[in-house]
Amino acid sequence: MKLFWKNQLPLLLFYLLQMLLVPVLYWISGENRPLSIVLYGMLISSVILLLYLCYRYIQHRRLYAVLSLQQEPSSKDHLAPLGDSPLPEAVNELMQRMDRHYQEQLNMHVTRMDQHIVFMNRWVHQMKTPLSVIQLTLQDLEDDAAASIQEEVERLRKGLEMVIYTSRLERFEEDFQVEALLLRQTVSAAVSENRRLFIRRGIHAEIRVDPDLSVYSDAKWLMFMLSQLLTNAVNYTSGSGKTVIITAERQGLDTVLKIADQGIGITPEDLKRVFNPYFTGERGRQYHESTGMGLYLVREICARLGHQVKLESRVQEGTTVQIIFSGAAQR
Repeated sequence: MKLFWKNQLPLLLFYLLQMLLVPVLYWISGENRPLSIVLYGMLISSVILLLYLCYRYIQHRRLYAVLSLQQEPSSKDHLAPLGDSPLPEAVNELMQRMDRHYQEQLNMHVTRMDQHIVFMNRWVHQMKTPLSVIQLTLQDLEDDAAASIQEEVERLRKGLEMVIYTSRLERFEEDFQVEALLLRQTVSAAVSENRRLFIRRGIHAEIRVDPDLSVYSDAKWLMFMLSQLLTNAVNYTSGSGKTVIITAERQGLDTVLKIADQGIGITPEDLKRVFNPYFTGERGRQYHESTGMGLYLVREICARLGHQVKLESRVQEGTTVQIIFSGAAQR
């Protein structure tokens, strides 16, 4: 209604000017008409104007409601007719043309993104083959140079893995399967996958998880999350002889998995931003190990799987990351 009156304001001003000119014209012309007659004529004109405005408002009611956001169009009827008069029909036709143009641009963008993701996935898989060959070749060598190359190859492998999981995140709903998983078995597999990193850094992994404890999750995505958290725990632990402790416990219907390290910790000003993409923080810049994507991916995957992730840290004391499996099942 407010928009309608704003639109009719020029008409009302011109009408008011006209009503002021009518008695002036009568006076200039010398016609001594009674004031009651003049006022009566002005009243009739006002009633006619009011009827016209009511008709125009009823005719354009839906158009004004949409334009003033009093009626939010849904996805189903956002291009529904706005009225039968020429103006709403013209506006609706314009919206349809704009929508078609938007849909064409959107489809083009989606197609390009799909092609880009397919290319990345194929490229990553192609790169995995030579890396596997290099790793097998290095197993027969025992000198320091081979160990150094092995470490760099491992970094490449993890980097490629992060690329492919990041691309899959856009199509997450097409690539996950929730099932009951034995938590200790999954954690052990993640530690075993990163055993070279633990050995190379001289860090011990201690698993304190009940063998019978199970949770509902996706095996592949959970393994990726655990691998990211374990890699962070090792990379940000300075010195050898320290321990990464993995525990799990029941809290009501939930199961809480904790990964605690004895590393350098995270500064208080960085704690609120560690889950932001590409954020490395003060510690990441010091150690040059962080890509800023690991914790971001963990948070995004947890959100899609219905889990929660929390992080606590103290500088020079260590970091504890919790994954909370809501309403997890137990065998």
